[in-house]
Amino acid sequence: MAKISLTLVQTFYHVARNGSFSAAARELNLSYQSAANHVRRLEQILKSRLIESEQGAKRITLTPRGRALYNLLHPELDIMLERLTTLIENQRSALRVGMPQAIFFYLFPKVLARFREAFPEMEFSVYERDTVLAELVKNGSLDVCISERYFGDPVVPQRMLGSYRLSLVFPRAWGDVPAQEDIPDWAADKPFVTYEPGQTLRNVSVDFLGRGGRAVHPAISTSGSSSVKLCVEEGLGFSIIPSWCVASDDEKVASLRLTSLPEIRVYFGSAGFLQTHPMVQQLYEDCQRELVGPVLDPPSGDILPPL
Repeated sequence: MAKISLTLVQTFYHVARNGSFSAAARELNLSYQSAANHVRRLEQILKSRLIESEQGAKRITLTPRGRALYNLLHPELDIMLERLTTLIENQRSALRVGMPQAIFFYLFPKVLARFREAFPEMEFSVYERDTVLAELVKNGSLDVCISERYFGDPVVPQRMLGSYRLSLVFPRAWGDVPAQEDIPDWAADKPFVTYEPGQTLRNVSVDFLGRGGRAVHPAISTSGSSSVKLCVEEGLGFSIIPSWCVASDDEKVASLRLTSLPEIRVYFGSAGFLQTHPMVQQLYEDCQRELVGPVLDPPSGDILPPL
């Protein structure tokens, strides 16, 4: 079989996505005839019809083989092209990683220090968010994500790093630590400090505190665990945060490890075509060395379903 060029594949992809040769030609800055020729050449190489187009018709129809090829390319091709564009424009290696603010603030510096021993000249760009990470990887804005969510998306394959427990934290001046089973009643008349709407740890906390139909109304919402903990230290309320965010001898904050709550799983994900890239594999291995054991409990499997 003759070699398939990226140009032919890209033209077919845009024709299939836009539903017409003319729209694809405008997007790719080609003539209508060039776009049609590219698709016909790809069909010749594959020895299979990909597109049906009646003379004079403005819209094309994909054949079963064409639909299968388009589904195979979408959205991986967009991600690959975005990544190529970034590498060429920057003229240097770069890795763009997204993760919750707490993981970066409390855990990631040791991982980053080890990683940069292997890639000292590489730019490492971090996007500190809990939500929209899968979408950012799929549209090419991120290469890797470390998340407390399992996406179940084959375009962003994930490997489980490990899991951790949550802890109740509150100002020491409030008195004794309540029993775990009494926490929802204990919390009913106290100000609750938590994360922004949609974040995983906020959802888990609200579900726990709202048992029995109790209404839960956060007093303060913020983006990350360091900000939440600072509010607790200042006496503004209580919260439920990762156990590794607070030490048992903390002078301002009392804490209780919540073994009655499910463990929070942490997943390492990347764009599918980058899974075996040396930088991505190195980062995954460094996360395992620095986090699994010292901070995270080891996983029971490589990829697990969500909680």
